[in-house]
Amino acid sequence: MLYKRKIVDEILKFIALEEIIVLHGARQVGKTHIMLWLENYLKNKKEDVYYIDLEDSRNKKILDAGVDEFIGHLRAEGHAPQTDRKTYVFIDEIQYLKNPSEFLKLIADHHKNIKLIISGSSSFEIKTKFKDSLVGRTINFEIFNLSFAEYLLFKEYYYDPGAKANEKKQAELKSIFKEYILCGGYPKVALINEIELKEKRLQQIIDTYVKKDIKELANIDNIESFNKLLEILASQSGQLVNVKELSNTCNLSAPTVEKYLFILEQTYIIKLVRPYSKNIRSELSKTPKIFFYDSGLMQMLWLKGLPKEIIGQVFETSVFSELVKKYGRENIYYWRTKDKKEIDFIIKDKNRIIPAEVKINFNKAGLSAIRYFLENYQLSEYRIIGLDGYELKTGQIYPWEV
Repeated sequence: MLYKRKIVDEILKFIALEEIIVLHGARQVGKTHIMLWLENYLKNKKEDVYYIDLEDSRNKKILDAGVDEFIGHLRAEGHAPQTDRKTYVFIDEIQYLKNPSEFLKLIADHHKNIKLIISGSSSFEIKTKFKDSLVGRTINFEIFNLSFAEYLLFKEYYYDPGAKANEKKQAELKSIFKEYILCGGYPKVALINEIELKEKRLQQIIDTYVKKDIKELANIDNIESFNKLLEILASQSGQLVNVKELSNTCNLSAPTVEKYLFILEQTYIIKLVRPYSKNIRSELSKTPKIFFYDSGLMQMLWLKGLPKEIIGQVFETSVFSELVKKYGRENIYYWRTKDKKEIDFIIKDKNRIIPAEVKINFNKAGLSAIRYFLENYQLSEYRIIGLDGYELKTGQIYPWEV
């Protein structure tokens, strides 16, 4: 079953244009699923479509041989590009090519009848291999794990966000969201019902993709120290990053810790969230917080299993993931003063600035820091994001309403 992900509608706006569509994202978050959905969509419209997976070394060899070899291969497969219609070519895992930048530029400049839709699992590796020559030739989309709305779709549970949910519907949504928090939003995990199998799938993602990819990208020799760093970071999701402390605990140099943090961020495992400030220089000099994009992955690294009860920082991590999908990962900040007034998230939404506090129980959320922030920034809008103890107070919303 190919479910339509939310971002597909945005991608379709560019499907007939000349620019190369590039899907970035961590492994196993559903990039291939989206490409297969698009392939099926185009085939139903009687378009000429061809799909290439570069994890197959035979395909990699053909594309590494150059554009002429690739065009010859297309013709041999019955997909001869014609002047009066496009051939849509999907290339999965583009980072495996020796020189993807040159290959893509030649296609974009000299074969206007070939429309490329490509995917890549490492922003770091893609940025390393993509040269400035591709500027203006690509449209980029970041793909994350499932949002809660998509999770409901995969569970085949109907919910209309535009309609007011009654008490029964809210109880059902709350129950499913608690499952979503505990298990995370990887598509293949969402489709499994048994907790034990969910854990095995998440562990497979960790062993096969997270550790393997990063080991290769960062040329890691001391695997034990790196694995320890991953576990500590998972236990600290939602907390300030202390590079010196991480260095001492993991027996790694500070520059090595910073290098690993950079690569973990570029491979979409974590995000270093910066403090909000009107003074950009001040903002960039302050300590970031670390968040994992997937609460299920975070718990498997930290707790070695999926617990039955929701922990506060796991809930906060899950809310962070929802905010990223709604507002974009560069539009989420936190706020903290020198005297330790703190707000969990500051959301930039076009011309709006919205402070948001996250608590499992609404009644445990304090408003003093938010009031101080609103007064100093001359704002009025805020959010309290929670699950339990809802009392219909100003600003209170459930995570699926962000």
